[in-house]
Amino acid sequence: MGDSGKVSARAVALLVLGKFDPAAGDASEVLYRYIGRTEGRGQATDIVFGVIRHRKTIDHLLALIGNVQAKRVQKRLMNVLRIGVYELVFAAETAEYAIVNEAVELARTRGGRRQAGFVNAVLRNVGRAIAERKCGADEADKLDFVPVSARWGCRFKRDVLPDEAEGAGRYLGLKYSLPGWLAGKWAEQFGRETAERICLGSNRKPGVWIRPNRLKTTLRELCSRFGEAGVEFDLWLERDMLRLRGGVSVPELPGYDEGLFSVQDPTAAKVGEIVGPKAGEVVLDMCAAPGGKTTHMAELMGDEGLVIASDVDTERLGMVVENCQRLGISAVKAVDIHKMGEAVEKAGGADRVLVDVPCSNTGVMARRCEVRLRINHEKAASLAGVQYGILTEASKYVKQGGAICYSTCSIMDEENCAIVRRFLEEHEGWSIESEELTLPGVGICGEDVSGDHDGGYACLLRRYQC
Repeated sequence: MGDSGKVSARAVALLVLGKFDPAAGDASEVLYRYIGRTEGRGQATDIVFGVIRHRKTIDHLLALIGNVQAKRVQKRLMNVLRIGVYELVFAAETAEYAIVNEAVELARTRGGRRQAGFVNAVLRNVGRAIAERKCGADEADKLDFVPVSARWGCRFKRDVLPDEAEGAGRYLGLKYSLPGWLAGKWAEQFGRETAERICLGSNRKPGVWIRPNRLKTTLRELCSRFGEAGVEFDLWLERDMLRLRGGVSVPELPGYDEGLFSVQDPTAAKVGEIVGPKAGEVVLDMCAAPGGKTTHMAELMGDEGLVIASDVDTERLGMVVENCQRLGISAVKAVDIHKMGEAVEKAGGADRVLVDVPCSNTGVMARRCEVRLRINHEKAASLAGVQYGILTEASKYVKQGGAICYSTCSIMDEENCAIVRRFLEEHEGWSIESEELTLPGVGICGEDVSGDHDGGYACLLRRYQC
């Protein structure tokens, strides 16, 4: 701890990694709780999410090179090693001596000389096994290469990945720190080449995207405000959005308290446009919390009409109300899930319904990196019944000639087109008006930021006019 009373970024990262629960998906919440203890906020954030994102690959390298088995090592000590390997392999800009020295000190703090010596020996072995910490991805198919992004990676002096003859799932799973069954499924569903791009996209460091609140400002005006404040950003003009550069605190941005913008990924923002709400209409959002899509639809309506927002999680539904207050939106009415039907009936039925159903999150694993640590095939398969049930329930509230937008942040057929096809088979009077699957982007390419987006699915179903 320095004179300021602050601790190092690695110490905070170690604390967070020890406390977060993959099943709860609470890494961001735990990090927020402790991030104030360090002045190296950006580095701490990068380490936490980097270790979570690449944990399977890191543990594989520790076992292969350092003969370290995660189940046999005390949790805190294992996380010290993971931080060290993450920085050696995936953070080439950080000096090797700094990485190893602080890892040794973190181990010594509680474990004494013996653990410090163990960490030093393991990380030195990993360091010696690396041929080049940062090299181009032109030979990314080699078994001695671990990708860091679509453009570069870390090359070892020996093969560290399994031969793909053992199966695409095992190879891609270890290469990109993903469940082998999932990587294999992507290879079957999308083809081998596309599956690898999905893996890359699932490992990118996602940017923070800003969508202007069209009720109060424009993209040009918001850019001017940010520019005057020295905030750096990139534009995606076709999507009317901007992407922040660097680790900027969103609540401290100019215009945040005034409600001039929302944070939303471009793929998520596209859903509101697919719903296509018009001024004066009645719109139902059945899975509204925390409110990004709800408020977007209200903005698209010019805040004229009614958006009934409901959710099974009443606590999170309160976030919808808070977002509406900040953005100056009055057309949204938050309704308890048990009173949702009554509210829709009172409004005369819904012109449009959005069902952004609970899903496996396989399209957003770059942003929700801990998903890879908890997802399994059984859990993913069990969601289909819930998703179909919500879609069926939604159909009860739609007027003749109205529409339902069924959306997920999954890229799995069984959660997307299979649910829609089943619904159409079992319900007469509906047809597909549009259907779109977006795969995760692989990241920024030069000055083109359009590759930094999540994956997801949206299908607009139209009810026939009788």
